[in-house]
Amino acid sequence: MKRILLVGGGHAHLALLRALVKEPLHGARFALVSPRAKQIYSGMLPGVIAGHYRRLEAEIDLARLAEAAYVEFIEGEVAKLEPERKVATLKDGAELEYDLVSLNVGSLVERTIPGAGLALAAKPFEAFFDKLRTVKVNRVAIAGAGAAGAELAMALRYRGAAVTLYAERPQLEPARAEAVLRGMGVDLRPGMAVSAIEPGPTVIAGASRQEFDAVLLTTGAAPLPWLRGSPLERDERGFVLVDDTLQSVSHPEVFAVGDCATLRSGAVPKSGVYSLRQGETLGTNFRRLVQGEPPLPYRAQRHALVLLSCGRRYAIAQRGGWSAEGRWVWWWKDRVDRAWVKSLAV
Repeated sequence: MKRILLVGGGHAHLALLRALVKEPLHGARFALVSPRAKQIYSGMLPGVIAGHYRRLEAEIDLARLAEAAYVEFIEGEVAKLEPERKVATLKDGAELEYDLVSLNVGSLVERTIPGAGLALAAKPFEAFFDKLRTVKVNRVAIAGAGAAGAELAMALRYRGAAVTLYAERPQLEPARAEAVLRGMGVDLRPGMAVSAIEPGPTVIAGASRQEFDAVLLTTGAAPLPWLRGSPLERDERGFVLVDDTLQSVSHPEVFAVGDCATLRSGAVPKSGVYSLRQGETLGTNFRRLVQGEPPLPYRAQRHALVLLSCGRRYAIAQRGGWSAEGRWVWWWKDRVDRAWVKSLAV
């Protein structure tokens, strides 16, 4: 019987667990290790911050889902992975042996800005949300204007905060986001990257200096330290390099999916929509490997739907060259998000 270890409760592993609930995989013994038994669904976090949802409505009971899928749940954090020994060591010293291991641990927020320790990082989401509730947020700066930064800026603005959003790039994605941000009264500064953070906290951006109640980081993705220090082959940023079957190019018994992985054949956006499809491929390949068959390649969708929450009950949708916005888009997003969380509440 193959021992399959799942590390992390990201979108791909959630999709895999949901599939195992419907159709158990005989011939394999699964275990899932994750830092928390319950986690906030990232797609609903801006809505929780804005006050549209109670935290409970946006939580996924990971331990319960694992139990329903006949997967052993282990609450803990991996500190080291030793592929040669096929062992994952947890922070408490416990060692977990495996035949196959899948990594779906997400990423952290990049902290290369001098003084980043004075800011509140948006990941991990649960720690961020808990800390956000304890800090004063009348005047808030956000460094990083990707989708996460834009959603967070609009959620806090909807709550009444004065928000300044610093963006490295001159243009935001999706294209409609800039007009909506400005329409809500967010002080958007495109092409103005944060160069340093000083006590106050004070944001330094070029010649500009401005003090805030809090500075939030939604900058680029960075790998977890134990992944960066692992013997697995990685890309130039430190993410696990995988082939089309989602297996490590250096250690085929190791799978990596979602934000912590990079496809050697061409990177896909670090988005939950792509991670879900990877989870489906992961489930198929585990079944094939247990049956002695070769794994199949993952095929990314050509265009993925982006639904961006805009603080109030208003949202932006974009897929390829098509886009739309309005209250109806928010209701659409609300239905999609609630349906996803409900599908995991077994």
